[in-house]
Amino acid sequence: MIIAYYRGKWEAVLLKAVILAAGKGTRLRELTADKPKPMVRVGNSTALERIVAGISQAGIREFVFVVGYRREVIEKYFGDGSKFGIKITYIHQKEQTGTGSAVHLTAPAVGEEPFLMSFGDIIIPPANYQAMVNSYRETGAHAILALNWVDDPYRGAAVYLDQNNRVERIVEKPPRGTATTNWNNAGIFLFSPLIFQYTAKLTPSQRGEYELPQAIANMIRDGRQVEGFKLQGYWGDIGTPQELEQMQSVVADSNLGGRQ
Repeated sequence: MIIAYYRGKWEAVLLKAVILAAGKGTRLRELTADKPKPMVRVGNSTALERIVAGISQAGIREFVFVVGYRREVIEKYFGDGSKFGIKITYIHQKEQTGTGSAVHLTAPAVGEEPFLMSFGDIIIPPANYQAMVNSYRETGAHAILALNWVDDPYRGAAVYLDQNNRVERIVEKPPRGTATTNWNNAGIFLFSPLIFQYTAKLTPSQRGEYELPQAIANMIRDGRQVEGFKLQGYWGDIGTPQELEQMQSVVADSNLGGRQ
C-alpha cells in the first residue's frame, strides 16, 4: 500500500482497477464473432483501451481483467500491459454466471485494498474516474456507485438516493415503467474489500446469475455506507448497434480517452 498526503492528511492511494471484459456481446454478433465486446472499436481505439486510458489518468497502474469469451484476443492485444504503461493480471471466468461471481473471482488479485471497477463496455469522460477516487477519499464510503440519468432504468438497475446522495435502495432490472427514480447504475464502481464478503454469500437470482447489485443491496441492508456518484458528461454503453453508432458520433466530437 502507498500512502500520500491529500487535503491535510495522509491516506492510502488507490492502486488497482478491475475491468469485467468476459462478455460476448450477442446483440453485436456481427462484430463480436471473432472478439469479445470490449474489443469492438470506438473511433480508432477499442472500448477497453479507452477505459484503461481514462482510468490511468486517475493514477491507477495495476489492472485486473476478468476475461472469458475469446480471451486470447484481449491477452494478445494488451499483453502484460507494459506497452500501455500499466500492469495487467488476467482472471479467467470460465462460465458466465453473473457480475457478482466475476467480481468475486478477483479477490485474490485485488487483496485488501480499495479498487475501482468498470464494466468493459462503458465509456465516459475520463475526468469522472479521478472524481470518483476523490469522492472515496472524502466520504470513506464502503462503496461508490456511478450513476447516469435515464428516462427509465428498466434495462439496468434503478438507484434510489437520499438527499445526501447516499444510496437507499437498488433494484436490478425493474419492470418497465415501475421505477420512481431516473438514476441508473452506470456500471462503474469504487469498492472497499468489504464487497468480497457480500459476493461470497450471493445466491442465484431468478435469472440464474450471481448479481452484483444484490451484493450492494445487502451492504445497504446491513447499514454499510454506499454513496451515489452522478457522472458528468456522456455515458455510453456499446451494447447494441444503435448505441455503438451513437458512441462513434460522440468520440468523433470529444476526447473521451484512447486514440481518436
